[in-house]
Amino acid sequence: MQRLRAYKYELMPDGEQLRQMRRFAGACRFVFNKALAMQKSRYEQGEKKLGYAGLCKALTEWKAQTETAWLNETPSQALQQTLKDLERAYANFFEKRADFPRFKKKGQSDGFRYPQGIKLDQDNSRKVLGTVKNVTVSAAGGKWFVSIQTEREVESPVPQGGAVGIDVGIARFATLSDGIWLAPLNSFKRHEATLAKAQRQMSHKAKFSSNWKKAKARVQKIHARIGNARRDYLHKASTSISKNHAMVCIEDLQVKNMSRSAAGTADAPGRNVRARSGLNRSILDQGWFEFRRQLDYKLAWSGGHLIAVPPRNTSRTCPCCGHVSAGNRRTQARFACVECGYEDNADLVGAINVLRAGHARLACEVNGAVMPSAAGTHRSKMGTASSRPRVQ
Repeated sequence: MQRLRAYKYELMPDGEQLRQMRRFAGACRFVFNKALAMQKSRYEQGEKKLGYAGLCKALTEWKAQTETAWLNETPSQALQQTLKDLERAYANFFEKRADFPRFKKKGQSDGFRYPQGIKLDQDNSRKVLGTVKNVTVSAAGGKWFVSIQTEREVESPVPQGGAVGIDVGIARFATLSDGIWLAPLNSFKRHEATLAKAQRQMSHKAKFSSNWKKAKARVQKIHARIGNARRDYLHKASTSISKNHAMVCIEDLQVKNMSRSAAGTADAPGRNVRARSGLNRSILDQGWFEFRRQLDYKLAWSGGHLIAVPPRNTSRTCPCCGHVSAGNRRTQARFACVECGYEDNADLVGAINVLRAGHARLACEVNGAVMPSAAGTHRSKMGTASSRPRVQ
């Protein structure tokens, strides 16, 4: 099977190399913004959107013009890849996977990509395995990085371990159906006071002054530290779970909808804004979507499967008798069935029901049947209150 993998390294450029990378990134940003402005202008005039070939033709014309002749100093491949990024952004918008493309600003997501003609010097202790597909150079937190995407042929892996259900939360980052649970990292919460102090200091400086740039660099460094700590935690957690389980069932949470602004609009103002804002920050601080994304590709690498199930009533359904009621959740942490008296941790109950729903969805996919929205969350009446459900 073909495996795609990216290797990321931090670059240590000298002064001339740093200036050259900034020029390349600036040229790519200029081409992206100019092409986006042209596409918007054509739309306003009722003309059809240009495709990639039409944008490349326009790029050739821009290079020939006197005022933009400096674009010739940047490799054509990097500029063409920028046009491909814009085309992909439009495709994601039309497929409702992302918002409408926005203009790029200096200092935000600066970078460029080479699709071919790359030569690697393998002096680093971490070797790059496989055929190099493309190389992306990007800036983040005042540092420059290179990401090398490779492709290689590997043997089909044999999955190890059994099945497990996962219930993600805030008090507990992830609770597994076998009783194991992971404490949350809360990376943003740990650095929130330091970040607020650095932002206040930056706001007191004259904009674009030398001191303002230094203060901005400190803020960027704190943001980078928060993101690095969160990614490291998620990678360690997802790697441990994917190596020890052949099938992982997780709730299909719509994180974007769960973390919408609590303020509302002028016509429909929000309620309990302060409490909901804190909840939104906590949800975004956990990184649930990134955790699911990492589990997905790591399980595929190890031969396992990730199954997403509807989250409805997973924490309100008794795993013993199947009774569904909001009254089963006496508190946020405890589950007590009002029908049979079964008691346990609410997150563990949710993980057990997620696993059961995952088995039901897998059975429906194998048989070609259509699974109802609550399939797998109910149990037959043969179950008794004294018998705890067995987790496979």
